[in-house]
Amino acid sequence: MAAITKKSSFRAVYRALFQSVTNLLDKNEIIQLKQIIADCQSKMPLPEMLENTLKDNIYVAQIVLNDMSLRKSALFAVMLHEYIDHQLITVAEIEKKFNISISSIINGMTRVAALYKKSASLETENFRKLLLSFAQDVRVILIILAQRLHLMYILDKFPEETRQEIARESSFLYAPLAHRMGLYTIKTELEDLSLKHTNIAIYKEISQKLNETKASRDRYIVNFIQPLEIKLKEVGFPFSIKGRTKSIHSIYNKIKKQNTTFENIYDLFAIRVIFDVPPEKEKLVCWQAYSILTDMYQANPKRMRDWLTVPKSNGYESLHTTVFGPENKLVEMQIRTKRMDEIAEKGLAAHWKYKGGASEQGMDEWLKNVREMLENSDLNAVDFMDEFKMQLYDKEVFVFTPNGDLHKLARGATVLDFAFSIHTNLGCKCTGAKVNGKNVSMKYVLNNGDQVEVLTSSTQKPNNQWLNIVATSRARTKIRQALKEIEFKDAEIGRETLVRRFKNWKIELEDGRLGRTAKKIGYKTLSDMYQAIARETIDIHKIKDIYSEIVRGENAPETLGNRSAETFVPLSTAETQNAEKEDIIVIGKDLKGIDYKLAKCCHPIYGDMVFGFVLATGGIKIHRTDCPNAPQMIQRFGYRIVKAQWSGKAEGTQYPVTLRIVGNDDVGIVANITSIIKKEKDVLLRSISINSNAGLFEGNLTVMVSDNKALESLIKRIKTVKGVKNIER
Repeated sequence: MAAITKKSSFRAVYRALFQSVTNLLDKNEIIQLKQIIADCQSKMPLPEMLENTLKDNIYVAQIVLNDMSLRKSALFAVMLHEYIDHQLITVAEIEKKFNISISSIINGMTRVAALYKKSASLETENFRKLLLSFAQDVRVILIILAQRLHLMYILDKFPEETRQEIARESSFLYAPLAHRMGLYTIKTELEDLSLKHTNIAIYKEISQKLNETKASRDRYIVNFIQPLEIKLKEVGFPFSIKGRTKSIHSIYNKIKKQNTTFENIYDLFAIRVIFDVPPEKEKLVCWQAYSILTDMYQANPKRMRDWLTVPKSNGYESLHTTVFGPENKLVEMQIRTKRMDEIAEKGLAAHWKYKGGASEQGMDEWLKNVREMLENSDLNAVDFMDEFKMQLYDKEVFVFTPNGDLHKLARGATVLDFAFSIHTNLGCKCTGAKVNGKNVSMKYVLNNGDQVEVLTSSTQKPNNQWLNIVATSRARTKIRQALKEIEFKDAEIGRETLVRRFKNWKIELEDGRLGRTAKKIGYKTLSDMYQAIARETIDIHKIKDIYSEIVRGENAPETLGNRSAETFVPLSTAETQNAEKEDIIVIGKDLKGIDYKLAKCCHPIYGDMVFGFVLATGGIKIHRTDCPNAPQMIQRFGYRIVKAQWSGKAEGTQYPVTLRIVGNDDVGIVANITSIIKKEKDVLLRSISINSNAGLFEGNLTVMVSDNKALESLIKRIKTVKGVKNIER
């Protein structure tokens, strides 16, 4: 943002932007862009107020172009997205006129903007949605970071409470995100500006002390650099040396971490040597410079960091060391090339200028991990944020396969993490490993340089304890997915076992009773009970006894009368007519006569939109398309989904449907509901279960209906009963 200042007039800001893009756009493109802005601005509601919005967009565009090196597509997305939102111009028109592609960026920016409409700061529940936008097009991340940095520049215009929320969020989420993108300059600014608003006293104190010691610090840097420059000329390539003071936020963290004072922080600055050399000679020149430096000054070997041989996963490449300089003071040194420095300052964006390196692959791997986390629907918003935050600042450990392939993992990663990083199946079958030739357990924490050979067993499978062993979000996501699949299979097997045994005992199964049976035994869900059956941790005879007890209770004679739901007991079960007869289902491409069963989890009835699910044990289950389990089945077992639809007419067959009903606990309301059911043609009440609490009642009605039209008619009639608040299938 060097070309303009934050207090510049709108005309100055506008003029400066177009002067700065002459190397990016030709003269005709600049004229066309100006014309679009002028035309759209004149049509915008309250254009005089929106001049400030346009000015903000220009500031953001300057950050995107100057600090991130993004190109035409990002510029047009930033400058024109407001007009696209107001439907004054379309994405297609812009793409055709300027021969660019901006649709993915605009879609991401629109989704993110929608999350912030209600509040200037992000709520935790919306965090996954925000990341979904990020993961589609990485340029969205960079533009949102630029918008956040500009927001921090103008934070003074917000109320105090809003300022605090935005500042905390910038430090908590956006600064580490900038760090992960390799945008160290922006990360530093976000952290410093956040500290300025959340702890102004500390910020002013450190800032004042830095100013007071600036003169002596500058003199020391000059004395250190002068003799070094003479020696470095022997390398034979152009270079520059500069001193850089640490950020206020970084100094504050050191004071807290070391429990010390400002005066005791020795590394207030770092000196950077930057060479301008061809790519093929980069490492040679950097190591040569390192040799010259350590010949002149004594190095501290514990402070040596080699990110030349293996760059950080966010693309950072440099050679770091700490030496004892004049007056025996410790001085941090960074040796890198011009390319490395640009990537270090501008992060991921600079990779488009220097494509194809190992650092670019590392970023792709990180984005892949983010997408895998987003696909894990079982992770709640808070846990998801914790998982994501863990990825942002993690240090790394480097290990090798027996073939010598290098793998990067988060520091603290175990053998099990390593196995899942290679392949999901390898992780699921892992029993331990040989590390450097010695047998270790899957809990073994890996160290730099370890050679790891994963040991497996065909009978091994994940369990919940594995989640406490792993340290990486990728492994944790894969374990959760595997556990869900195991639970799903066990539940299917358990259900089939129960149905078979009850059929042998000539006992009719009904899901409402089974649900009450499971709860009476102590299971939270029916699925939990099915899994227990499959794992043989419960005697199936116990289930039979409790189920039979519930049936006897339902069949006990009772008169309804004008009572409230609080004193209501279950109604006797109505006789089921023709329940076994099912209408024809056409599966796949007009295939009839295939063995299938109607799923008990969603009770599809004639007329419902349905699909088929191929069971692991053979056969097909028919589910409603709005079945609660449908998203999970489609996402994880899409290859087992087949098309299905009803055929023929709904004649002579009735289907059980359970309705959940909530209402005011008024006298006679239950009798009114059951009276309506009795009056409905071809509808039978099979069972009713009511609970009452604090003036409200909720209960389940199981009815037998011929098709979904009859069901819709019944629901409409029940909704007319005074006191009924909600009824749903």
